[in-house]
Amino acid sequence: MQTKIPCVLMRGGTSKGPFFNMQDLPSDPVLRDRVLLRIMGSPDVRQIDGIGGATSVTSKTAIISRADHPWAQIDYLFAQVAINEAVVDTSPSCGNILSAVAPYAIEQGLVPATNGETRVRIRNVNTNALIEAVVQTPDGCVTYEGDTSLSGVPGTGSPITLHLRNIVGSKTGKLLPTGNSRDVVNGVNVSCVDVAMPMVFVPASEMGKTGYESKAELDSDKDFLERLEQLRCAAAHLMGMGDVQGSVVPKIALVAEPQHKGQLASRYFTPKTAHPSYAVLGSICAATAATLADTVVRDVAHLAGDEIVVIEHPAGTIEAGIKITMMDDQPQVTASIIRTARRLLEGYVYIPGNI
Repeated sequence: MQTKIPCVLMRGGTSKGPFFNMQDLPSDPVLRDRVLLRIMGSPDVRQIDGIGGATSVTSKTAIISRADHPWAQIDYLFAQVAINEAVVDTSPSCGNILSAVAPYAIEQGLVPATNGETRVRIRNVNTNALIEAVVQTPDGCVTYEGDTSLSGVPGTGSPITLHLRNIVGSKTGKLLPTGNSRDVVNGVNVSCVDVAMPMVFVPASEMGKTGYESKAELDSDKDFLERLEQLRCAAAHLMGMGDVQGSVVPKIALVAEPQHKGQLASRYFTPKTAHPSYAVLGSICAATAATLADTVVRDVAHLAGDEIVVIEHPAGTIEAGIKITMMDDQPQVTASIIRTARRLLEGYVYIPGNI
C-alpha cells in the first residue's frame, strides 16, 4: 500500500513546487526529509519517479503551518531538495516560493480573506525574517489574473507585494560577515554580504567572464564552475559558515556594469549551476550590496539615486526596493518586491508504504 499525502502544486515567482501543511508530514525531520526526497524523485538526475522538475528552481518545497509568534500568522519552512543527491537543505530560504505562501494560506483556510486585498503576516522559519504579503482578493477570493509581468514567467498575473524586515544577518548575524566590505579570496576580489540571503559577490571580469553570459554558456564551462565553487567554499570559511560543500548557502553571483537600463548586471548561481533568472532574496542582497560603500558591487553599479535597484539577469530584469536605516548603531534593511504566483494542481502525492 502506498501512503498518500495532501499537497498543492504552486508556482511562486520563477520557481515551482509542492506546498504542504506541516501537520500532513512527519514531525521527525529525518523521516520528513526521506518523504520529501521520495516525493520529488531524488536522487535521480531526471527525478523520473517523483514530481520534481529536474532543475534547481523546480525541486523546491514549502511547509506551511499556523505561526506561534506574536506578530506572524503563518510559518513558512522552505526545503531545497537536491536532484541527484539524497540531500534536503533547509538552511536557505526562497523568496520566489515565498510569493505563493500567502495565497496558499488564504485558500487553505489558514488566514481569512478580506474584500479587496488581504495582508498576510509570515515568519520565515529558515531565517527568522518577517514578511507581510499583500494579495489581491476581490470579493474575498484570491485572484491570479492581472497585468503584472515577471521576467522568466510567460504571460501576466495578479501582483503580490512582499515587504520584508528582520533580514540583516540571515545566517551569519552580520551585514558584513567578514567584517570587511571586500576581501581577497583565492586571489579574487569579493564582497561577502548577508541580507535575506548570505552571498559572495565576484566581479565577472576577475573570473574571465563578461557578466552578460546566458545560463547555457555558464553551465557549459565546467572549469569555471569548479573554480567558482572553490571560491564560494573558501569565502564561506571567512564568513564563519564552516564547510559548506554540502549546503546551497552561501550563494555566489557574478556582477558587472549594466548593459541596458538597469543599475547592475548579475549572474546568480544555485550554487553549482547558473540560475535561469534571479532569486528574490538574492536580488535583495545584491541591491543592498550595490548601495554599500566600497563593495565590488558598488564598483560596477550605476545607481539612480532612489531606493529601487534594477538588476539585469539572463531572462530580463528584477527590481528590489531597499531602505537602510540605523537602529542602536546597527544597520537595518527593509525591502519590497513584487511577484506573481499561481495555484496549479491540488490533490495527493503518493509514496511507497515502506518509507
